[in-house]
Order: sequence, then C-alpha cells, then structure tokens
Amino acid sequence: MQKILLLIISILLLQISFSFAQNAPGTGLHIKKATEEIKLDGILDEATWRNADVANNFYTNYPYDTALAEFQTEFRVSFNDDYVYLSFIAQDDTTADMVNSLRRDFNYNLNDNVGIVFSPFNDKQNGFFFIITPKGIQMEGIMSAGGASDNAWSIYWDCKWFSKVVRYKDHWIGEIAIPFKSFRYKSDVTEWNIAFDRYDAKRNIKSAWIQTPIQFPTACMAYSGQLKWDDPIPKSKRNISLIPYVAGGLSNSAPYEAKPSGNLQVGFDAKAAITPSLSLDLTVNPDFSQVEVDRQVINLTRFEFQFPERRQFFLENSDLFANAGFPGVRPFFSRRVGLVQDSVGLYQQVPIAFGARISGSLNEKWRISLMNMQTKEMLSQGLPVQNYGVATILRNFKGQSNISFTFVNKQSLGVGAGDSLKYFHQSIFNKLGGTETQTEPNLFNRTFTADLELLSDDNKWYFSSYATKSLDEEKVDKTGAIGYYFKYATRNLQITQNAKYLGENYNPEAGFAPALRVYAGQLSHSIGSQYKFFPKAPKLVFMGPEVAFSETYLPSGPLTDRNYGLSYNFNFLNTSSFEISAEHTFQRLTNDFSLSNPEVFKSFLTNEVYKWNTFTMAYQSSTIKKVNYTLSGAYGGFYNGTNFNISGQLNARYQPFGNVSLLVDYNDLKLPANYGGAEKLFLIGPRLDLTLTDKLFITTYVQYNNLLDNVNINGRFQWRYSPASDFFIVYTENYFANSFNSKNRALVFKLNYWLNL
Repeated sequence: MQKILLLIISILLLQISFSFAQNAPGTGLHIKKATEEIKLDGILDEATWRNADVANNFYTNYPYDTALAEFQTEFRVSFNDDYVYLSFIAQDDTTADMVNSLRRDFNYNLNDNVGIVFSPFNDKQNGFFFIITPKGIQMEGIMSAGGASDNAWSIYWDCKWFSKVVRYKDHWIGEIAIPFKSFRYKSDVTEWNIAFDRYDAKRNIKSAWIQTPIQFPTACMAYSGQLKWDDPIPKSKRNISLIPYVAGGLSNSAPYEAKPSGNLQVGFDAKAAITPSLSLDLTVNPDFSQVEVDRQVINLTRFEFQFPERRQFFLENSDLFANAGFPGVRPFFSRRVGLVQDSVGLYQQVPIAFGARISGSLNEKWRISLMNMQTKEMLSQGLPVQNYGVATILRNFKGQSNISFTFVNKQSLGVGAGDSLKYFHQSIFNKLGGTETQTEPNLFNRTFTADLELLSDDNKWYFSSYATKSLDEEKVDKTGAIGYYFKYATRNLQITQNAKYLGENYNPEAGFAPALRVYAGQLSHSIGSQYKFFPKAPKLVFMGPEVAFSETYLPSGPLTDRNYGLSYNFNFLNTSSFEISAEHTFQRLTNDFSLSNPEVFKSFLTNEVYKWNTFTMAYQSSTIKKVNYTLSGAYGGFYNGTNFNISGQLNARYQPFGNVSLLVDYNDLKLPANYGGAEKLFLIGPRLDLTLTDKLFITTYVQYNNLLDNVNINGRFQWRYSPASDFFIVYTENYFANSFNSKNRALVFKLNYWLNL
C-alpha cells in the first residue's frame, strides 16, 4: 500500500510542477475566395493562383534540421462555396521519382510525396491530412494528439477528394480540390492550424514549411502555421452521405459440411453532419469481409498481441475512445466489437446488427463522442447478443493539453440464469491464457476512466496520467488502475518514465489490457533514456546508446519482474540502420503460464523464478533500393531453456506496378523435455501486391504457422470504379499444416457505392 501511495503522490507532484515551454513561432498564410472557376489541370494559370499568398522557404527536418531545403516547395490555397483548393510546385532535378505503388493509401516511406495537414478546429490537436505522389496517387487520413508521434496518424479513414499532378523535367505541379462535405470543420472561426511538408524518398530528405526539430514528425501541430481566412468560411450545407453495399459468397467448413453454404446480405453506412464539426455515423448490418487479413505472429510472451483497427466505421474521431488509459491499459478497444479469437488463435467476425456514433467538436475547447454497437448471437463462439456503449467528453486547455472522461458499458442481452449450457463465457483473463473459467456470462461489464494529458507548446515535454475502475457482477473491490507516463525530448536526448498500478480484479472486458493477466494486483515502473550523436560523417545521420530499466512488485514488497537493457543504434543517410543490444530478464511468475500451444508446451508454474540474458542484432538495408530487406538475430536464455531467433523480411518492387515480399520468423526453442523439449517454430508469409492501374489492385497473401498448425491463403481483388466506391472479390482458406487438408474456405464479393445526398 505504501508503494501505491507513493505512486499517487508522484503523479500529483508531476501535474503540479509540469512546466510549459514558450510557443513555437508560427507563420500565417492568408486564404481568399477564388475569383474564377479553378480547373484541375496542373497548369497554374488562373488569376486566383497568381494573387494567392505563397507558403515557401521550406526547411529540412531530416537528415538535418538547420538549413533551407535544396529542392524547394511552394503551396497556395483558395476556396469557393464547395471546395478548399490547394496547389503546389515541387522543385526537383530528376524525373526518376521513387513511387512504390499505384495503390491508394500507399506506404509513406517508399514514395516521393507532398502533404497537407490542417486542423479546422484550431485546437492543434485533431485534423485531417492529404498526401499525393508524383504519379497522382492519393492518401488521406486523420491526425490526433497534435501529430506528435508516429502513432498519431491513421491512414484508414477515407473521403472523397480530387487532384491532378503533372510531371515536368525539373519540377512537378499538383492541384487539389477537397470538398467541404468531406471533412468536419468550424465555420465560425477565422483561423485554422495548417502545415505543409514533403518527403523526397529517393534522397531520404524531409522538409516542412515551418522549421521542425529533427526529433518530431514534420507537420505536427506544434510546428504548424495559421491559415487566416480573409473571406468568410462557407456555412455548412446539407451534408449527408449514404454508402450502401451488397455482399455475398460461398463458405465451407470442411469436413463438417458436405456442401458449401451461401449467403447474400445488404447493409449500409450513413454519415450526416449535425453541425459542421459534429457528425452522426450510422451502420446497419455492416460487412467487413474486404478488410485485409491480420498478419500472424509467433507470440512467445505472456501478453496478447495487439492488431490495428482497419474497419472504416470505427475510425473517425477514434482517438477519443482509443486514447483512454494508456498502452497496456485501454478501457476500450474497438476490435473487441465484432471480432473474436477462435480455438486456434485466429480472429473470426462476429456479425454486427447495427451501430451509431455521434462525434466531433462542440467548439474549440470541447469534443465528444458517443457510440452504441450491437452484435448478433454467435453460438459457435458461445456469444450471446451483446451491446457496447461508449461515451467520452474531452476539454482542451492551454494549447495542446486536455482532460477527458470515458464510460464504457458492455451488456449481454437475453441471458438468464439457465443459459450457462447455451453460452460459454470467457472473461479477459481467459483470453490471455488463463485456466479459470466462468460458466455463466456476466450480464454487464463497465469501466469509468479519467485522463489528463499535458503537452508543451514545443512538444519537448509530455505528461499523461489516468485513473480507471471496472464494475461487473462478480468483482466489487480492487477493480481500479492508475498510472502516468512522462517524456522529455530534445534533438539529442530523450527521457521517458512511467509507473502504473493494476488492481487485482480490474477487468475491462471491452478493452485491451495485455498486462492484466501478468501484472494484476502489482505495481510497475520503468525508465528509459536515449542519446543521439550527429557526427559530421557523409553517410551517417546519427548514432547513440539507449538504456531501459523496468521493475514490477507485489504491493507487499516481493519483486516479480525486472528487465534492463542496453543498445546502440546507427542510422544512415541511405535509410539503412543497424542496432546491437543486450537484455537481462528476471521473472517470478505470479500465475501459471503456457506458451501459445499448451498441447506442446507444459506450463511454467506460479512462484517459479527464472533469469536469462539475450543478445540481439538487427539490420535494415536501404529502402531506396528496389530490393531491400530487414534481418535480425537473437540468442540467449528463455525461462529454463534457450532460444535462437532469426526473423526478417525480403522486399522487391517493380515500381510502380508490383511488390513482392517474404516474411520469415524462425525460433529454435530448447526447453527441458518435461516442458516441451526442442521445438522449431516457423512463420513464413509470402505476399504479392499488384497495382495494375490506380484503380485495379490484386493482393495475395500466404501464411504458414507451424505453432498454430495452420496455412492461410488470402487473395483480394479490388476495383475502385468511382471515388470511395469499390468492388471486391476475396478468397480465403485455412489448411492443416501437416496434412494440407482444408479447415475452412470462403469466396465472397462486396460492392459498395459512396453517394452524397
């Protein structure tokens, strides 16, 4: 209890003593209404462009951040009643552009591109980005948390916008038209946060309109400018989008079904603007069969692996729900809705009946999100009808800081006292490998969470804290969790520190808490530091050491986990990198733990103590080259045995039409005979990605995992026949690895159309 009190006191002291830096200098760019019709032709001959303000004098951000960019970029902006218009001129001395693919939502790091980010709420917190390559390929998405880190950017949000790019000998020109209907904005403000950036992938050079320190992403809102509206922003018009779909197909779960079964279903999504910055999203009988299959992993840890959310309905303003708590303790994780792991660890869809969400900004200071989703009964997985309700309200203050409150309710419907034979419920503890089961479902599970985020105006200082509590029928005490995270980052030095306490009975069933099974009822803390040297070497960008230390205790005092490591990193101008590291691990198990397949491996038992060391080397070759690879090797102890791991990926591209990759993960695991003995674990995943045109795409993915005794084949054909409208054909099949007999197969199609009303 004394350690818990010290944790709470340290959180309060950090909140009180947190100091903010001065505002980063901003630059204003005036936007005026267009004086004539703007034609998207890549020829900037309209008077509107000749008279527009110019955003120029781009500064490099990487590999150095102290000089103007050698190849400059210019942006201009304008608007009319229906569109925001942007044009740019990107100087270059070669037409040998690096364009990896013709696929929309391309890989940012493998394509020359220019980008625009704006926060129409003027809060430096949330916004939208639009990026385009010299081939005119588009990518758009949403930005949260001020764009201060890589995970603050999501490419899975889609909207309609229009563009034209023309390539010349020594530059390329682009024109962009973004409908006001395609995004949320405030029409009663006179300024928006805006940023422009460029990535010259063939030279590995990043530049931005606002000079941005090398330790931060270009276009993060701490280093954004102000878009100043000289003419009034258009008032919101009727803004309703309807996205109906029809889907069907054949499936077979061999050998249990003699004949394949067919299905045909229809449904729709709908979007409506309640206000220009507050939207209503509806979905009825949604189908996500076109969403790309998850990459399998060999997971030899005690923790559940987290896959990203890719389903369109859950994405807009998703940061309000997804950022509650902190990594490792998330009260809500949208993949808990409509997805469930089967007996071999693969995710299966749970049919969703309907869903609704209201989300957005009330004004510059307040944001809200309310969501309700209901799934259908799924007897094959022992799931009754379940309803999920989530609500978040957030208040911004002092620049990029905020406080928020989140409530999550998971309710089982139509379940009575006699239903334990019909349904087999597993709590989050069971999903993480527990042996204790609950034969009668919880009728409800609820969490209450408060979050505080403090971010200095120059992004050097960051502090986050949370307090959360769960509530269900079974657990009434020790159901809370609390923690904080602190980061200080400069050009050379980064320091992080965090601590958390997980109550013994904390149980967010609709959330993601991989540490819960391992650290329930324990206090954890960690600290890490990284230092970067920027030597004056022609091929080296930076190098430097990194240290990390963490410990976990029971409240009564005994140490349960200790981990410390030392690494040294090299980053080169040609995008290659090399890292060498050493790590020491101590574990005193607080519960029984089995590796992924309990039929092969015996459980490590509670109170057993293990110590081991691991040495790792990792290399990433230059991604500028059309054939590149990543390779890592690790050797050391593993509980009461040893493990030798080799993993990597080989990539080859025939740009911009095709990409081939091969993912390999090999573990030579040697344990005592009574714990499973010697096992060689393989994961092999070849992938073919063809972009025949900017509208026709074919992806084929094969995965072989001997730990799961599974071979998976997934093929997807996509035809984008109209903006944001697609036709898909998807084939997937799972086989037993040893016999290659089919477990199940499905061939489905889906057709959707985005209709603006």
